[in-house]
Amino acid sequence: MNDSSFANMKELRFDADDGVWRVAFAFDRKRKAILLVAGDKSGVSEKGFYKRLIAKADKRYQGHLDRLAAAKKEKK
Repeated sequence: MNDSSFANMKELRFDADDGVWRVAFAFDRKRKAILLVAGDKSGVSEKGFYKRLIAKADKRYQGHLDRLAAAKKEKK
């Protein structure tokens, strides 16, 4: 996903329940897949949809990375 703040942000695409679904995900430093946000983009502006999807995914992924860093500091 080119507009993401994270180079490893990816998109899963699928059709279900008469919708066109997109799921933003990334692999964290532990190589675990983190599903961040999903949405049905049918019937909405593509540009607006991706802007909102990426903003929410970036925020959630940054939170996940922050929690990993905090947990690592606690172990030291």
